[in-house]
Amino acid sequence: MKNYEIVVVGGAFAGLTAAIYSGRQGFSTLVISKDIGGQGLLTTDIQNFPGFKSISGFDLASKFQEQAIEYGAEFVYDEVTAVSQNGDLFEITTTQDSFTAESLVLAFGKTPRDLGVPGEDKYKGKGVSYCAICDGPLFKGKEVTVAGVGDHALQAALYLSTVASQVHLILRGQKLLGDEDMIASLKASKNVDIEVGSQVLEILGDQYMNRIRVQDSAKNAKEVNSTGLFVEMGYIAKTSFVGKFVDLNKEGEILIDSACKTSRDGVFAAGDVTNQPFKQAVISAGQGSIAALSAINYVNRKKGKGSVKSDWKFVKTTS
Repeated sequence: MKNYEIVVVGGAFAGLTAAIYSGRQGFSTLVISKDIGGQGLLTTDIQNFPGFKSISGFDLASKFQEQAIEYGAEFVYDEVTAVSQNGDLFEITTTQDSFTAESLVLAFGKTPRDLGVPGEDKYKGKGVSYCAICDGPLFKGKEVTVAGVGDHALQAALYLSTVASQVHLILRGQKLLGDEDMIASLKASKNVDIEVGSQVLEILGDQYMNRIRVQDSAKNAKEVNSTGLFVEMGYIAKTSFVGKFVDLNKEGEILIDSACKTSRDGVFAAGDVTNQPFKQAVISAGQGSIAALSAINYVNRKKGKGSVKSDWKFVKTTS
């Protein structure tokens, strides 16, 4: 069980910012998330994030992640199922692994919905993904499927069309709805086939998934070769696994103070998962920095070191 000084649960703007701050201060940092960008991936045009007149959620999240990686943060694409405390360490259990941390930052916002079909749990991390930007490069030149709804499914398929040899886009709705420019681009893509009114019935394979069973609009079932399945079914708030670990309000949000501290010492929270009423990308990012600095100070106190109040680093220059 690998130990980190700070583990961040969640890979959207709050979690990524926390990882940037933690990594920049030289703390071993792990980010655990099913995807990168969270609900930010649902928008193709963010116009109120300082420094950008217009940027897509996909591009903004990518920039955040690149910066976090530059400062040494590590990433695991998985879903946290339980958190607990053992002495002065926190234990984080995922569907595939477990980790320990000196301090914990909960910044998972809303979690990608599961597809809810046989074989999904078995092949999570073995072909089933919830983040095209995270795992897409692993399927270069391969045949993949996107199953979902809305613009986020279209966006995932569009991105994967630049990586995979063939993309099957499975949409449950009876009409092809969404951003007109993305729809036009998908229709023009030679390696994308769009199946409207269809749904995935089962995920099949051996050690790794290699095909899916699909029901088309005429209710006929067929098997489709696919080495990867990208699930884009929207997002859901999942705070039940921390309900007995930290205090929640009646809406299921994590209660925090002005330093992003939760009811449990050493555990901090940021972003849409908290009781902060304004759910904006820039606010989530700001809270992520506060949570990280609070976590850094917590770890420093455990080690008998001084606290920090900012992330400024001064570089001595010579004239």
